[in-house]
Amino acid sequence: MSHWIIAPILIPALAGLFLLMEVRERHRLRRWTGLAACVASLVVGVLLVQQAWDGTITVYKLGNWEAPFGIVLVLDRLSALMVLLTAVLAFPALIYASCGDDRKGANFHGLFQFQLMGINGAFLTGDLFNLFVFFEVLLIASYGLALHGRGPERVKAGLHYVVLNLVGSGLFLLALGLIYGTTGTLNMADFGVKAQALTGSDATLLRVAVLLLWIVFGLKAALFPLYFWLPAAYAGATAGVAALFAIMTKVGIYAILRVATLAFAAGPFAGLGQEALWWLALVTLAMACAGVLGAKRLATAVAYLVVMSVGTLVATLAAGEAAALGPALYYLIHSTLICAALFLLADLVARGRGDVGDQLVAGPAILGGGRLSLLFFIAAIAVVGLPPLSGFIGKVGLLRTVADPLFWALLLIAGLCGLIAMSRAGSTLFWRTTGESAGLRPSRRRLLAVLMLLGLSPVMSIWAEPLLQWTSAVAEQLLTPQLYIQAVLGGAA
Repeated sequence: MSHWIIAPILIPALAGLFLLMEVRERHRLRRWTGLAACVASLVVGVLLVQQAWDGTITVYKLGNWEAPFGIVLVLDRLSALMVLLTAVLAFPALIYASCGDDRKGANFHGLFQFQLMGINGAFLTGDLFNLFVFFEVLLIASYGLALHGRGPERVKAGLHYVVLNLVGSGLFLLALGLIYGTTGTLNMADFGVKAQALTGSDATLLRVAVLLLWIVFGLKAALFPLYFWLPAAYAGATAGVAALFAIMTKVGIYAILRVATLAFAAGPFAGLGQEALWWLALVTLAMACAGVLGAKRLATAVAYLVVMSVGTLVATLAAGEAAALGPALYYLIHSTLICAALFLLADLVARGRGDVGDQLVAGPAILGGGRLSLLFFIAAIAVVGLPPLSGFIGKVGLLRTVADPLFWALLLIAGLCGLIAMSRAGSTLFWRTTGESAGLRPSRRRLLAVLMLLGLSPVMSIWAEPLLQWTSAVAEQLLTPQLYIQAVLGGAA
């Protein structure tokens, strides 16, 4: 049994515990502890991807209890990919936050680590109840991070975020109760087997439970009509927190993908809720277009770009095209990293303009604006999907594999809306200047954090073919649920 599988949960858990116990306000120690934990998680993420590279599915049995009775963590290609993506995102986000934003409130570094623990646990768990538990861990940490820095706007946006997610948690528990009452299990693999044998009233109750799950996961993913909390919460958070939050919506998408492929890819429940997800995703994409065009702040526009990526990904998954899953995972990686980089850039712009901040109005010239304008230009090209960067490759892959004309039209319109919004933002922020700036010049560490995220887009373009081959291999394994079920249940499958 490989004990490395539990490391992405234990490392941030132990680091977070140490950081919370450290009460002397030694900021340098806290920063180095947090950064060391992120580096360790990054190394472990690489090791886990190597372990899953050949298609081996590894099951970690906590307490050595056999599934489906014991708690299990499961490492396959998809979970390894998501854990590595989280680690790659967290390190530069924490570097940026450690330039001063972490001092705006207490326990920032501890909450940051517990957030990582919850995210990694959600990706690795093989049990629906523990998925709920890790959801709660990451949500509780995110409540504190969303409010970090205080301020009335941040508190208002954070309150909406907290209330909606508390409702989602209640619905999640109700769904779990129905699933356990009808199937007698909450182990994902066992659930995938037993769901196929249900008939009569039990089958009806399971359909209700699954629809509740789609509502909960749709809320986590920020799918229409449950996305309205996201723009204010993300745009109101400090930059490092907003960058980390870029992975949060992907946790909901991951949960939809994992449960759907295990239990609802075939059999009597095949495609359950798929058509509803399709139309909701398309409406999400359309609403994100309107939001990004109407945004009055750069950070708000970036938040709507996150919503746009959610609509694109869920629509691709709901289209039911097996060949589209590989490009969709490529696009998921791209959109997460680029949107995170844009949140950091928006903060640098706001700091450089003084009191005007990142509002999309004419204002003072930005200190260090030459470098920031170049970085913004690269990020804008990448996020709207123009060649030669990774956004273009991802969108071409989606257009080639999803033949629906409505999806084509909305995806192309979304790209045009993103282009218009980013062009308006760039011209307003960097060209329509009205005098000298009273802002701050960007520090080297902040620029380094942006470059670390932004530089991954050309890397993804240069090595697009092997990366697409890897994401296609992830998709192939995911679309063969018997491999997962057999690995977890063994002879009991």
